[in-house]
Amino acid sequence: MSSASASEAPRVKLETSLGDIVLQLDAEKAPLTVANFTQYVKDGHYDGVVFHRVIKGFMIQGGGYDEKMKERSTRASIQNEAKNGLKNVRGSVAMARTSAPHSASAQFFINHGDNSFLDYPGQDGWGYAVFGNVVEGMDVVEKIANTPTGDAPPFGRDVPVTAVVIKKATLLP
Repeated sequence: MSSASASEAPRVKLETSLGDIVLQLDAEKAPLTVANFTQYVKDGHYDGVVFHRVIKGFMIQGGGYDEKMKERSTRASIQNEAKNGLKNVRGSVAMARTSAPHSASAQFFINHGDNSFLDYPGQDGWGYAVFGNVVEGMDVVEKIANTPTGDAPPFGRDVPVTAVVIKKATLLP
């Protein structure tokens, strides 16, 4: 892969407590989101965070909290790029956000099912910005999605009983 094509489709390896997941990112269709995500990877932000919200058949969400559910500080929110034509299908990775359309910062989710209701324009006129896909490790996504969950205030009932940790996130050459 030439350096030009590598920069257009960077790959990130998430080493988790249940195995490795490799994401291929789409910098052409989601340039701001990919730049934001890869900067968090370079900064080591994702090292030691957990998948804190797991809903089988829907998605697995992480990127914001450590094992003690202490929130990591983030940079400013980014512009929502959900209008890029990429879809929230099984195995795609998208930015998590609040009800405010342009509130995504570090948290992301991997779709465990096809979630077209999250696609642009979504239920709020925006949707959730997809910026890549799992290219290796869907079996690990499956393990995470099938992890028993329980109630952990203030997060509700979808928190893994045994923490699923992202030990290290690495930008692949």
